[in-house]
Amino acid sequence: MVTNRDNISRKLLNPFKGDKAVWFIFLVLAIISLVSVFSSIGYLAASTDKTPESVFMRHLTFVVLTFFVVIILSNFNYRRFSGLSWLGYLVSLALLVAVFVVGHKSNEAGSGMSRWLELPIVGQFQPSELAKIVMVIYLARLLTQEKENLKEWITLRNIMIPVMLLIMLVVSENLSTALIIFIVCFTMIRLAPINVNHWRLTILGLIAFAALALMIGNKFDIPFLARSGTWSSRVDKWLHFDPNELTQESMARMAVATGKFFGVGIGSTIQARLMTQANNDLIYAIIIEESGMLGGIIVFLLYTYLYVRCIKIALKCRGDFGRMTVIGLGTLIFLQAAIHMSVSVGALPVTGQTLPLISSGGTAYMCMGLALGVIQSVAYDNNLTEAKEKRAAAQSTASKSNNVPTTEHKGNSETIEEDKRGQ
Repeated sequence: MVTNRDNISRKLLNPFKGDKAVWFIFLVLAIISLVSVFSSIGYLAASTDKTPESVFMRHLTFVVLTFFVVIILSNFNYRRFSGLSWLGYLVSLALLVAVFVVGHKSNEAGSGMSRWLELPIVGQFQPSELAKIVMVIYLARLLTQEKENLKEWITLRNIMIPVMLLIMLVVSENLSTALIIFIVCFTMIRLAPINVNHWRLTILGLIAFAALALMIGNKFDIPFLARSGTWSSRVDKWLHFDPNELTQESMARMAVATGKFFGVGIGSTIQARLMTQANNDLIYAIIIEESGMLGGIIVFLLYTYLYVRCIKIALKCRGDFGRMTVIGLGTLIFLQAAIHMSVSVGALPVTGQTLPLISSGGTAYMCMGLALGVIQSVAYDNNLTEAKEKRAAAQSTASKSNNVPTTEHKGNSETIEEDKRGQ
């Protein structure tokens, strides 16, 4: 007989709940992160008058804290995130408005829109990183609650209002993040039982509206669209790339070209000593420089396999909320990784997106840890459900062979499950 004390001991001895493959990928990405960040923080350390060791220790601290965040969240009943998501959504809106009003500029010259809040103890905090995680969970809640009415246009419209409100607040500080949220949210909506024609018309209408807004932003000095000139300039530089101009993009491409297939060796990077964003926005280029295309392919396959595992977790989930949440968060992680890698090799214009669970940056790294923790919470619940069904089937088989009613085992089975979830 399994006692409550036995269940508590098992939980303490095995804190890594959820999908084992996801834990393995997270561990490998964390190791890659520590190695590549240590190789690429020289410029950052010099520009901030800090030693490379102190900058590295700060990143190491965030990596360790993120592991604990994932462990803690994976032990939660994921259904509780549904009830908390509306509060997280309101907090995200408030923080985004605060960034717009009192946030710090995106560069030392003070040009561009604000991106950061300076918080006590925490330091620099970028609310858009938290907002995209919260938006996915909140949208999963809305789609689950309105599942029976999603084919009606008015229901779809009401769901789109909070999504577009958050995107409009994010777009002023970070267009690429807003586009990622847009793509992920409308992918989730498309997978829900909606009227496809409503979805298509909505996409076309929003694209037309965005194009018109960018045109107006280029002609008039509108604070909300102050960075539209920067966005156009980045696209223009990408389309008319000048290899002789020494920029972040050209140095990233040189790093990729230098790496060839096997790389120059770990710690032997040259471009990272000159690049201001080598440790975050363009770290994939440094990974390729040091480990070659072989290392770049391995990193890409890790993210691909992580996405595949997320899809499998979603398919096993019995609840609509858990399924939509995992699909949304998995798509978010993979899409951001794909965009970062594409930028680093010159396939897309510069966006400023970090490489999830590898690039340095406390806010971005820990927020991706939040996403991974929620995914593992759903995976853990799936494991408990499967274990319960197998145990019930075994008890049913044993009861039939011994002619014993199955009802006498039901109470003990449910008690064990409740003990495992800590409820």
